[in-house]
Amino acid sequence: MKLKLTLALSALAYAGATFGQAKAPEPDYTLSFNASVVTDYRYRGISQSRLKPAVQGGLDFAHKKGFYVGAWGSTIKWIEDSGATDGNVEIDLYGGFKGELAKDVAFDVGVLRYEYVRNKLGAVSGSANANTTELYGALTYGVVTAKYSQSLTNLFGTTNSKNSQYLDLSATFDLGSGMTFTPHVGRQLVNNNPNSNYTDYSITLAKDLGNGLSASAMLVDTNAKSSAYTWGGKKYVGKSGAVVGLKYSF
Repeated sequence: MKLKLTLALSALAYAGATFGQAKAPEPDYTLSFNASVVTDYRYRGISQSRLKPAVQGGLDFAHKKGFYVGAWGSTIKWIEDSGATDGNVEIDLYGGFKGELAKDVAFDVGVLRYEYVRNKLGAVSGSANANTTELYGALTYGVVTAKYSQSLTNLFGTTNSKNSQYLDLSATFDLGSGMTFTPHVGRQLVNNNPNSNYTDYSITLAKDLGNGLSASAMLVDTNAKSSAYTWGGKKYVGKSGAVVGLKYSF
């Protein structure tokens, strides 16, 4: 179970007539942290770490009214593989609002900034600065979630790619005993760069190990063209593969 650090404490209510103690009310807001290691950092099916392990971590602030902000980071290799002299850390900054529209129907809208620390990709011929901003919106009905993202800037260093889109469809099935199974399919559309368009697929099995620790195993594949996703002539980073991860949340 994910442990959360409660920032606002509420007093316990007592039932006057029976002197019985009531359940503590929901805290106004919570702050949570996580740290993880993965055998490969895949994002939208594409390896960000040259098919190598990555170290990751993040924090999240959530208000009971539905507002949230957070930050998450990972080691990466793709920017330097593309010929830049620096840019081996990704920091994601995000904020949004989530809630329920009706019974079993939830929504989530927000903005996400991908910040690639000190990245020099813009100095590479034919590339733009890697930093990217996206708006996103998602609807969840039961176990199924559909999400749409659109870039407000060039997408991940691709020139003339503002207003690129990503479509994401996934489902999360509770298998019991702390295990979940999540199939996913996504479609990346890179504006004005049809050679970079692709579809990605994955299935993930995750297990809650208790005390904030969880493990996951994912099989992933894409139909991305090797000509578009073999950065710096090194490795084709859209190939099929397996990813194992271990995460601690507190």
